[in-house]
Amino acid sequence: MSSGSVDRRASSTAAPVEAGDAPPDGSSATHTLKLHQLLALRSPTTDTSGHLVVDVQPMATDDGYGSNRPDLISRPAVHFVLAFDDLTYSVKRSRRSFHRSRHVGTDATTGESTARTRTLLDGISGEAREGEILAVLGASGAGKSTLIDALADRIQRESLCGAVTLNGEALDGRLLKVISAYVMQDDLLYPMLTVAETLMYSAEFRLPRSLSASKKRSRVQALIDQLGLRAAANTIIGDEGRRGVSGGERRRVSIGIDIIHDPIILFLDEPTSGLDSTSAFMVVKVLQLIAQSGSVVIMSIHQPSYRILGLLDRLLFLSRGRTVYNGPPTGLPLFFSEFGHPIPDGENPAEFALDTIRELEGTQDGTKELVEFSKSWQEKPLSRAISDASTGTHDKPSLSLKEAISLSIARGKLVSGTSTGGDTSTAAATKMSTYANPWWVEVWVLTRRAFTNTRRTPELFLIRLCTVVVTAFILATVFWQLDNTPKGVNERFGFFAIGMSTMFYTSADALPVFLIERYIFLRETAHNAYRRSSYTLSNAIVAFPPLVLLSLAFTAITFFAVDLAGGAQGFVFFVLIVFASFWAGSGFVTFLSGVVPHVIIGYTVVVAVLAYFLLFSGFFVTRDRIPDYWIWFHYLSLIKYPYQAVMQNEFGADPGKCFMRGVQMFDGTPMGKLPEATKVNVLNAMSKSMRVDFNSSSCITAGPDILAKQAVTDLGKWACLWVTIAWGFLFRVLFYLTLVLGSRNKRR
Repeated sequence: MSSGSVDRRASSTAAPVEAGDAPPDGSSATHTLKLHQLLALRSPTTDTSGHLVVDVQPMATDDGYGSNRPDLISRPAVHFVLAFDDLTYSVKRSRRSFHRSRHVGTDATTGESTARTRTLLDGISGEAREGEILAVLGASGAGKSTLIDALADRIQRESLCGAVTLNGEALDGRLLKVISAYVMQDDLLYPMLTVAETLMYSAEFRLPRSLSASKKRSRVQALIDQLGLRAAANTIIGDEGRRGVSGGERRRVSIGIDIIHDPIILFLDEPTSGLDSTSAFMVVKVLQLIAQSGSVVIMSIHQPSYRILGLLDRLLFLSRGRTVYNGPPTGLPLFFSEFGHPIPDGENPAEFALDTIRELEGTQDGTKELVEFSKSWQEKPLSRAISDASTGTHDKPSLSLKEAISLSIARGKLVSGTSTGGDTSTAAATKMSTYANPWWVEVWVLTRRAFTNTRRTPELFLIRLCTVVVTAFILATVFWQLDNTPKGVNERFGFFAIGMSTMFYTSADALPVFLIERYIFLRETAHNAYRRSSYTLSNAIVAFPPLVLLSLAFTAITFFAVDLAGGAQGFVFFVLIVFASFWAGSGFVTFLSGVVPHVIIGYTVVVAVLAYFLLFSGFFVTRDRIPDYWIWFHYLSLIKYPYQAVMQNEFGADPGKCFMRGVQMFDGTPMGKLPEATKVNVLNAMSKSMRVDFNSSSCITAGPDILAKQAVTDLGKWACLWVTIAWGFLFRVLFYLTLVLGSRNKRR
C-alpha cells in the first residue's frame, strides 16, 4: 500500500455530542451512534516515499471532545494545498429571457429580463489537498463545471473574481499548465489507435526528450497496469462504426493520456458520466490511487453511488452557484440532521442531499436557508472535528510552492527527466519549460500518429482516388484527342476549366479532418502537449503524399488522351500545376475548417466560394470584360492561376502552331454551312479586297493570338505555378492563425 493509502475504520469509542449540538428532535442517542460511525480512523501505514510521518497525540480541547477524539496516526505530510476564496463569476445574458428566476428580476409586462448578467459562481470558497479527492456535486446548472474551469484557469482572469492559490501563492497560468492536467467530460480519442498506442503517443508529447524510449515505454506499461487496462492494451479505441474498448475503458484511457506525466494537480469534469456503476467505481478507484501518489484531484460528479462516496475525501455541494455543503462525506448525516432533514438509515447520503437541494430549489426561498446554515456550520467545532478526523488536520504546508514542486519532481512527479536527485532547491521548479519537447519532435510525433490513424482507414483515400480517377476518365473520353481547329480550341477551354476546378472541389474532403480533430486538438494544447505551429506543419506534411498520387493519377489519364501540347516538358509542367492546384485547394479547405464550426456549414461555404472563384477565373468572362468593381475577385480567384498556367502551357508551348487555317475562320458562323467551294471564293475575295495574301492553308490564328484573345497574358505559366503554390502556403499560415485565435480554451 502506498504511503498515502488509507483505510477508514470505525473508532471503538463514540464521541459524545454536546447538548448545544444535539438535533432538534432530541434523538441524541441515535445521532451519537452515527457520529461514532463518522469519526473514522486512518489505518497506520509505513511511509516509504519520503513523506513526513507525524503522530498527533490526543489532547484536551475546548470543543467538548477532549481525550475522546480519535488519534491521527501516521499522517503523510501534505506538500500541496490548492485553496480558493470567494470565487465569483458572472456572464452577460445574450438574449431575452422569458423564464422567471428568483435571481433575475422580470418585467411582468414585457417578460424581458431586467438584469443583463447571470451569476454562475457566487462566493465559492474551499480547498483541495494533496492525497485527497475533492468532489464537486450539484444538479445540472449548479456550477460544477464552471468551478472546475475557474480552478483550472480556463476562465479569463478579468472575468473571475476571487483568489486561487497553491500553497498560499497566486498561481501563474503558465506554471499551472505545466503541473496540472484537465480531463474533459467527453472521451476525445483517435478511434483507430490502440490503447497502448494512444498512451505512448501521449507519453512522447508530455515526457521530455531526455527520457529514453525504453523509459517512456516502461511508464506507459506501468500506467496501463495502474488504470486496469492490461486486457485492452492492444485493442483499438473504436467508434460508432468500429467496435473497440468499453465505455469505462475509454474513460480510463482519457484519464491516462492526461496523467502520463504524473501531474501534481488533476482536474476532471464528470469522469463517471455515462458509465455504469461498476465502471464508474473503477474510474474513481483509479483517481484515488492517483491522489494517494501525491496529487491533488478535483472532480465534478453528478450522483455518486454509495461505494464511490466511500472513496471521496471532501465534498462541495453547489446550488445555483452557491455553496450548500463543504466537508467530508462523513459529515453529511449530522449536517442534514441539524438542518432538520435527517438522512434515513440505509439511504445514500449524497443522493439524499441532492434530492433535498432540488426540493429546496423549487420552493419560494430556494436554498437560501441552507446556504446560510452551511456558513454557520463551517464555524462549529463539531464540523472541524469531523473534518479533522476524516481527512486530517488542516496544517499549512511547511514548504514554499517552488520547494514543494522541486521535492515532488525528486519523488518522481511530473516525470520531468530533470536530474534533481535529492536536491530540493528551487532550480527544478524554475527550469520547467512550457513544452516538454522541441517543436521538431512534436512535428515528428504528430505526423507519425496521423499516418498511423489514416493508414488504418485506407478506404478514405481510396474513395478520393476513385473520384479523381473516374473524373479523369470521363474527361479523357469526352475530350478524346482534340484537334487543332477552332472547335478543338473551345473544347480545350472547357477541359481546362473543368479539370482545374475539379482539383479544388475534390480537395473538400480535407474539411472534416480538423473538424473531427478540433476538440482533441483543444484538449491536448490546453495543457501544452504541443505547439499549434507543430500541428499546422504536421497537418501539411500528412496531406502531402496523397496529393502527389492524385496528381499523377489525374495527369497520366488525361494528358495523352486529350492530346495536350508540350511533349515531355508540357507533361511535367501539367503534373506540377495539377499538384499545385491540389495543394492550394487543400490549404484553402483546411483554413475554412479552422473557421467554420460544422461540416455542413463548411461544405456549403466551400461550394459557394469555389463557384465564385470559377466565375471570375477568366473562363466565363475574360479579364478585360470583368467590371472594375469585381476585378479584385479575379485576382483572388484560386482557379485563375492554374487555369491561366495550363492555357499558356498549351497555347504558348509552340508559338508557330496554328489553330485556325483559311476557311476555318467561318466555323461557328452562319457562313460555316456554305459549301467548301463557296467559302474558298469568299476567302479569295477577302484577300483581294484587303490586299492580304492568304488562302485556305494560311494560318489565321496561332497560340499567342488565342492567349491574347482570352486575356491570359498578364502572368507567365511559371509565375502562375508559384502563385498557386504560394496560395497553399498562405492558407496554411491563416489556418495557424485560426488555431492561435480560436483555441484559447478559456471562458470570457
